[in-house]
Parts: sequence; C-alpha cells; structure tokens
Amino acid sequence: MDILKYSQIDLEETIKRSEQDVNNVLGTVSEILENVRMNRDAAVCQYTEKFDGVVIDDLKVSESEIEEAYKTLDDELLAALKQAADNIQRFHEKQIPQDWEMEVNPGVVAGQIVRPINSAGCYIPGGRAAYPSSILMTVIPAKIAGVEKVVCVTPPQKDGKILDAILVAADIAGADEIYKVGGAQAIAALAYGTESIPRVEKIVGPGNIFVTAAKKLVYGQVDIEFPAGPSEVLILADETANPEFLATDILAQAEHDPNASCFLVTGCEELAIKTDEYVKELTEVAPRREIIEESLSKSGKIIITDTFTEAIHVTNEYAPEHLIISTKDDDETLSHINNAGSIFLGAYSPVAAGDYGSGTNHVLPTGGGAKMYSGLSTEAFIKKPTVQRLTKDGLKELSKTSVPIAEYEGFYAHANSFKTRLRDD
Repeated sequence: MDILKYSQIDLEETIKRSEQDVNNVLGTVSEILENVRMNRDAAVCQYTEKFDGVVIDDLKVSESEIEEAYKTLDDELLAALKQAADNIQRFHEKQIPQDWEMEVNPGVVAGQIVRPINSAGCYIPGGRAAYPSSILMTVIPAKIAGVEKVVCVTPPQKDGKILDAILVAADIAGADEIYKVGGAQAIAALAYGTESIPRVEKIVGPGNIFVTAAKKLVYGQVDIEFPAGPSEVLILADETANPEFLATDILAQAEHDPNASCFLVTGCEELAIKTDEYVKELTEVAPRREIIEESLSKSGKIIITDTFTEAIHVTNEYAPEHLIISTKDDDETLSHINNAGSIFLGAYSPVAAGDYGSGTNHVLPTGGGAKMYSGLSTEAFIKKPTVQRLTKDGLKELSKTSVPIAEYEGFYAHANSFKTRLRDD
C-alpha cells in the first residue's frame, strides 16, 4: 500500500476511487434496454445465451428447484443463513416509521401516513462469487415494509441453474419469485416487464458496471436505491489499534474486486508501517491473492496525518461505504463523523460482521455517495403520503395566510377554493 503524508498530498486527487465509468457502456446498455422493452422474453433469453453462455427455456425458478436446493445445502450454512435472516429481520423492524398527526393551528390538523410500494425487484450479482447474503439484505427489508410482490433476479450458472444457497436464501427471506437472468437485461425486464417477468416499482441491489448503467437509465421509469460501485473501506485508527486486525479488514475489502478501495488514516506512523507489513504478509497466503494485489496497487493507501482534525477531515471528505473506527475513545471520534455508509466501532467490529450477521444492511452507497445517501433500509420500500383535515374555523384562519399568497402568485382559483367555502361568514 502507498504510505502518504497528509501535508504532502492533493486530497481530492488522492481519495478518488477506481470509478466505474458508466459512460463507456451507456450505448451498449441502451440497446439492451430497448431490445428487451420491445422483444421481452425473447431478448432476455438472447442476451442470457450471449453473455452467460446458457440457453434458458423457463426463466422462472420452480418450487421443485427450491425444494431440491434445501436437500443439498450444507446444514451449517443453512443454520447460518437462518440466523442471519433473523438478525436482519429484527434490526430492520425497528426502522419502520409510524403514522403521526399534529394540530398545526386550531382547526388545522396535518400528518403523515406510511404505506408500502406494491412491488420491488432485487438484483443479486453472480459474477466472481455468489451472494446469498445480498438476497437477505434486499428482500427482508422489502417484506418488512409490506411490499406485496418481491422479485429476485440473478445470473444462471453454466448448467442453467441457480446455486443452492441463493435459492434457499431467497426462500428464507420471503421472495415471491426468482428468475434466472442477470446483467442489464435483468434490469430492463424488471423496469419494463416481459411475458415471464413482472414489472416492478423499485429496483435495488448491487451489480457490475452494466447493471449500474442500466439502473441509471431506467431511473424515472422505476425507482432505484442509489448508484453503487466497487466496495470500499476507510479505517480511522490511532496508536491503540491492533495493526493485524486492521490488515485483515483491508484484505477483506480488497478481495471483493480489483477496483475496491482500501484506506487507513492514522496519526501514528508506527501503526501505519506495522499494518502495511501485516497486509503484505497476509496477502502472500490469501486465496484471492491476485484480486487483492490488484486492488491494493490501484487504490490501497495509508494516509498519515499530523492532527486529529486532519484525520476527521479526510474521513468525512472520503465519505466511505464502510468506516472502521479503532481509537482510544471511539464514541468521541464518532461524534465528529458526518459521512459514512455503515460504521464499525472498536477492535472487535470488523466490516464482515455487517456483511453477514449483525443485522445492519450491507447495500450501501459508494464513491462518496454517503455524503448524500443512507444505506438500504426498510424505509426504501415505503411512501409517506401527507394528510390534512380542516374545520371551518381552521379554514377561515388559514385563509389569512393562503389567500394573499395564492392571489399574489396569480392562482385565483386556489384563493377561490377558500372564499367559496367561507362565503356565508
């Protein structure tokens, strides 16, 4: 990893990620979207054969396939998926907002009600690895919110099947339908609908550059949670941190993707050097060594600051997807943090805890998106219509505010809707 002095860097340039430049694929993705919109299942099957090398006769996963997956799945993994689902369920249940109302003025009551969207599509990647955890993270919040139909899409394997763990996780999470399709064609199918795949109102879940581009292009036709890119971590640590622990967290992010970003920010030069030594040592024996090495060569950096204020500034400017805080007083450090997707406090809180079992969601904003977005939550699947109820006295009093503004803006019918109701007064 590059070890850099804060005083000697251009911070804006240094914190740039290995960004997915979707502009390079927009033309290709636009053609895929249009083809699927016009030709529906035929186009989906055409692209599945072209990109995945699989001929699919029936896009929908059958009940018998799910039942068979349960029979063949490892018992330990099955138990782990059920426990993870339970933790995710309990955490996300706390996120549901409640209906409320208040008396704004005498006779003027206003409030907000909570209602779910009708349908959601969950994209589950299937490229370098399979991600049953992502199904739990996307489907469970949607079902808690009350979404009536939750549809999962994921690329098929070379044998035309979906991995057992994916099918079981989808069933545990409560997915209503699962389809054997990935890539931009899957996003198109969810956005426009085909003979087999229903159109949905919102699409969530991470994916590659083609999936990201497709989600951006269909936004407006359907809703999306936020654009997502390669995984990233920033570790904010002081001299009290364990360098070996930090190194394992760096490798855990780097093994995701050659474009993953891994940063350590510290005021302790000794910690920086020791962590880097552990990173090199652990990389030598890592099963995904090639991916880790490419990732760290591109976007692996250790920044040594002179002051705590500088370290906080770097962290908030980077706005990491995952933030680990390992300092003498983690809560005090946390009080200065404004921008992060998910935060992990203390020596015994690795990012992997949030990836799999602590209950928090691992679908998070990347590329600085944490300055604007929160991670996926139950609230992503609900709407909050406002409600108001006025008495005649309330309307009369409010007319003193509303009528002058309406008439100034030239909306005389607006003003008249008050005046007509108050004509007899």
